[in-house]
Amino acid sequence: MTQELIETVTVVRPGKSLVVAIDGPSGSGKSSVSKEVARRLKLAYLDTGAMYRALTWFCLQNGMDLEDRAAVEAASKALPLEVSTSPQEEYVRVGGDDVTLAIREPAISAAVSAVATTLGARTELIRRQRELIEKHHRRMVVEGRDITTVVAPGAEVRMLLTASEEARLRRRGIQLGGSQNAEQLAAQVTRRDAKDSTVVNFTTAADGVVTLDSSDLDFDETVQAALDIVDTVINHPAVKPSGVQPNSVQHRAAHGD
Repeated sequence: MTQELIETVTVVRPGKSLVVAIDGPSGSGKSSVSKEVARRLKLAYLDTGAMYRALTWFCLQNGMDLEDRAAVEAASKALPLEVSTSPQEEYVRVGGDDVTLAIREPAISAAVSAVATTLGARTELIRRQRELIEKHHRRMVVEGRDITTVVAPGAEVRMLLTASEEARLRRRGIQLGGSQNAEQLAAQVTRRDAKDSTVVNFTTAADGVVTLDSSDLDFDETVQAALDIVDTVINHPAVKPSGVQPNSVQHRAAHGD
C-alpha cells in the first residue's frame, strides 16, 4: 500500500468509526503488527492481552488463588488499571505502579490462562475494553483473542493473524530473549493456547473475518498485508482481499498469490 492509500483510509472516514479488530494465537505477531498498523493509520491502539496479564499480576501480588473464580472476578472489578492507548507509547499501571515489564515475566505468562478463562473476569475486562473503544470514538486497532467475535464483532475490519507452529515458536523465543529453552517454550505456548481455547476460538476465523497467514512473511510484509486488507475492506467493499476465499483462508499479498 502506498502512503497515499494509507492516508486515504483515514481521510475517507472523517468523524466515522474505524475499528480494526485483530485476533491471533501466541507468537502470531499480532501485538507488534497491530501497533504498527495503528501508527500508520493514525488510530488508537489497545493490547487487551496486557489487561489480562495486569489482572494476573494483581491477583498474585495479593496472594490470591487463581483457581478461586469468585476471588478473581472480584479482583477484576477492583483492579485499578491504566493502559496506554497510543501506538507511540507503552505502559501498564496498576494502582499507579508501572508493571509494563513485570506482566511479561514468565511467571505471569504461565498463570495468565487461569485468569483469562474465568468468565466473570472476562466479562468485566470486556466491558472495560468496549469503554476504551468508545472513548476513542471507535477509531482504534484492538488486538487479542476474542476481539473479532466478542469484544467488537461489529468492527469495520476484522482479521485473524495466524502462522505455523514453527514460525510462532521462533518468534515467541525471540520475543522472550532466549530466557526459555525450546521444549519449555513449546509446552507453555501449547498449554496456554489449549486452555484459552476452552472459552474462545481464536484459531479459526468466524464468518466475515479475513485470515492473514504470516508464516512466510517478515514483519514489514505482514504489516503491508494487514494494511492492504484494511484498504480493501474500507475503500473497496465489493472486492474481496487478494487471496481470500469464503470461510477464512490465507491472504498472501506480499507474495502475490
